Amino acid sequence: MLRIESLEVAYGGLRALDGVSIEVAQGQFVAVVGPNGAGKTTLFRAISGTVSPAGGRISYDGHDLLALPAARRAHMGIAHVPEGRQMFPSMTVFENLEMGAYTDAGRARWRETLELVFQLFPVLQERKGQLAGTLSGGEQQMLAIGRGLASAPRLLMLDEPSMGLAPAVADTIFERIQQIHREHGITVLLVEQRVAEALESCDLGYVLETGHVVMQGTHDALIADERVKKAYLGL
Repeated sequence: MLRIESLEVAYGGLRALDGVSIEVAQGQFVAVVGPNGAGKTTLFRAISGTVSPAGGRISYDGHDLLALPAARRAHMGIAHVPEGRQMFPSMTVFENLEMGAYTDAGRARWRETLELVFQLFPVLQERKGQLAGTLSGGEQQMLAIGRGLASAPRLLMLDEPSMGLAPAVADTIFERIQQIHREHGITVLLVEQRVAEALESCDLGYVLETGHVVMQGTHDALIADERVKKAYLGL
């Protein structure tokens, strides 16, 4: 579905990504983990089109993604749930969800996706008339994911969904992400600092450090890797 080959992104002469190659097959749950400053958010921005790579290729369903404007990428079924949630605080919960449904598929499947969002996150239905800026951090993250789902995506990209959340709330968010993948067949690409939780959920994982992929493998292989245990799992 998604193939990234030798991707390079630079900011002011500094390389945020240097030769990164990643593959995501349809139906997979793929996690990209690593410390702050590793280039994880930059990777997502390159996929969604908000930064321009200096080199490499990104293909999606056989199409050259780099040849397409960012808005067109969303219409192809790619939803980017950004780091920090980025709500429209002066709009209601319902209006934020409507903003996510601007794609062709989102408009066509609005009733279906709205039902899914409310099923996954009942609190959003309870507070659909409430201003998004008045929600708690966890509720805003639920709304951010719901807004992504409103576009009826085939690939859901989640950037640090646990950021700033209490552990119990983050656990709930991870459970819902697993449910989205497992029960609804949506391909998930997750960027996350909570390495243990991310690797526990994924089919395939990549470890990104200072702009390079330093390890990759299946869930079982990475969990068992001594370097991963020592550096990221505290074992």
